[in-house]
Amino acid sequence: HSRAGIARGKLYFSKKVLYWPGRAYPAAFWRYPALKKLISAFFDKKFLKFCLVGAANTLVGAGVMFLLYNVAYCSYTFSSAMNYVVGSILSYFLNKYFTFEVKEYSVKQVLRFALNIAVCYAVAYGLAKPFAVWLLSDASVKVQDNVAMLVGMVVFTGLNYIGQRFFAFAKKGEKPLDKEGKS
Repeated sequence: HSRAGIARGKLYFSKKVLYWPGRAYPAAFWRYPALKKLISAFFDKKFLKFCLVGAANTLVGAGVMFLLYNVAYCSYTFSSAMNYVVGSILSYFLNKYFTFEVKEYSVKQVLRFALNIAVCYAVAYGLAKPFAVWLLSDASVKVQDNVAMLVGMVVFTGLNYIGQRFFAFAKKGEKPLDKEGKS
């Protein structure tokens, strides 16, 4: 192995240490090949690009969401939904062409993307709201709702990466893990 893998945004494993660009972690649990394959399949150049696109989506979408909720006094549901409508449109184009480098267009792909966003939204915010109410039962509704929106954003992001990479923009024949642990 060479450090060239780090420059390309890949993980680099030695027998004792896991290297990620700019960091090193003890790798005692990396002795398990299946775990090594799973981690390598998710944390690569596509993941780094997805994070950059996500930062742009987060700035735009969260700005819309918090302005609608706190300034325009729109409801929690409408504000968080508008975050994902605006962010999803931006995400579709940036992830399609920049992150996953998919050039062809198909209605099926657009529908898979929309389904992925809808499922991620329903799961993330369906879990975040009751969790925030339970966790912050003594806080005001406004605090609970703002925390729920933040928690929902985090859960949504993780689910959305998996869905976009392996469902919405999956290349023909691509699987989360092939025999060599590459995605």
